[in-house]
Amino acid sequence: MSETRQYYLIFETAGGFCGIAWNDIGVTRFQLPTKDAGSTERLLLRRLPDARPGTPTPEVIDAVAAVKRYFAGEEIDFSGVTLDLGEQDAFFEQIYAAARQIGWGHTTTYGALAKQLGVGPEAARDVGQAMARNPVALIIPCHRVLAAGGKIGGFSAPGGSTAKARMLELEGVQLAPPKPVQQSLEF
Repeated sequence: MSETRQYYLIFETAGGFCGIAWNDIGVTRFQLPTKDAGSTERLLLRRLPDARPGTPTPEVIDAVAAVKRYFAGEEIDFSGVTLDLGEQDAFFEQIYAAARQIGWGHTTTYGALAKQLGVGPEAARDVGQAMARNPVALIIPCHRVLAAGGKIGGFSAPGGSTAKARMLELEGVQLAPPKPVQQSLEF
């Protein structure tokens, strides 16, 4: 992240209050929804204590509108949002770039993403660490990366794995096994 001034905005969506921070390069942080604006602001400022409320740039205005549409259930692609993630480990940069390509309603696993990057499933833990440290959850859709066997796995955002499941369900991803067509007889 560049050393320029950081600005932020707290805004309401159908999912709750989100926060977005940016600088002159791009979006630097995104806070997934909480139930009230104060909680979202505290969480955002915990990571960016020097950030100040600001007037969003046109690109940030577009990102905010897209987030609102996302939580209203509209299929949104955030891959065009310009980010400034600062100094990142080179492998984390590769992981984030690959994760940004996972589209609405699709999922992958930590191991599959590692294998896609040519490092094999043994690097699944590194992928998991990158997802846990993702500063712009939703924009880099870490909620679409699951544990082995399609299990929900962890989620470091407010609400934990329940929030992850809600976001996936919003996208039409079924995490629970389908109900059997034929019900058993109960005696």
